[in-house]
Amino acid sequence: MLLPHIKLPLPDITQWETRAVLKKTAEAHRYLAELKGVAASIPNEAILINTLVLQEAKDSSEVENIVTTHDELYKANLFEEAVVNPAAKEVQDYAFALKQAFTVVRQNKLIRLHDILTVQQDIEHNNAGLRRLPGTELKNARTGEVVYTPPQDANEIACLMDNLVQYLNDDSLCDADPLVKMAIIHHQFESIHPFYDGNGRTGRILNILYLVAKDLLNLPVLYLSRFIIHHKAAYYNELQAVRETGNWEPWLLYMLDGIIDTAQNTISMITQMKVLMTEVKHKMRTELPKIYSQDLLNNLFYHPYTKIDFLVEELDVSRITATKYLELLVECGILQKQKIGRGNYYVNQPLCSLLMMHS
Repeated sequence: MLLPHIKLPLPDITQWETRAVLKKTAEAHRYLAELKGVAASIPNEAILINTLVLQEAKDSSEVENIVTTHDELYKANLFEEAVVNPAAKEVQDYAFALKQAFTVVRQNKLIRLHDILTVQQDIEHNNAGLRRLPGTELKNARTGEVVYTPPQDANEIACLMDNLVQYLNDDSLCDADPLVKMAIIHHQFESIHPFYDGNGRTGRILNILYLVAKDLLNLPVLYLSRFIIHHKAAYYNELQAVRETGNWEPWLLYMLDGIIDTAQNTISMITQMKVLMTEVKHKMRTELPKIYSQDLLNNLFYHPYTKIDFLVEELDVSRITATKYLELLVECGILQKQKIGRGNYYVNQPLCSLLMMHS
């Protein structure tokens, strides 16, 4: 038996901000603050935005069984002819949607309905907007059994989304901890299921946008998709349990565990990336002092797979100079040279290994 869908805020938030929830919330805030500091220590924020957004795009798409490899994904950024896997293109679309939305929300410190609609539009390449036709059901992928029927009426969906947006932006409606609110928002969004397609991925982007809007993070570097993949059954079970019992505590604890686990993993990854950048910097300064620059170093970490055109465009050098730089970096063992068709590309293998280790 499913409970009727409610508008936010929850009638009695203190009932669900239990001692266990508040204790875990404090721990999550501690790791988020550490992550915020570690992320700020990378000299060029674009490096983290690019590499971690691609990582999240891959993981979030995998939750929806859109599976690609790091290799296919990085190649898809290099040459148009390399995009042979439709999944890689879908992952690229997700990364684009996330970056665009982050830029807007960081500036406005608000999340408008327009921003949510744009995310879904960028992911799905359609402007169908909010669901207007009945018939959407969520089924068990294995058995085909209907486990949840979201709101069907177009006016109700629009009304619930307006209510959600108000709750997102107006803190006077609820004085709950923002991480508790993030978990409630995610549940509400997935339960409204406002779109025909792309609800899961849009909802996961909404998590990070909310943390940025509330200044808990400056950069989009905390992604729960990896945690959800590793605990997928629990994710769907806890989502559904709230709809059936009205008991929010297990869901809140699940999401807070996700924040803690993800923050710890991301802190470790960024710290290792920083060490790796320092090692490459010293190697370049020692063995290739004539070509070393911070911009060149940044480029190698901004693009796990790079190519001549990237250096020409981003370092403002000639093709001859860019080619020379890359060939010297191969000779020195910093990059590995690969071929696609008639084009060459260059792989920062230690960085790729690090990203794969944390996926």
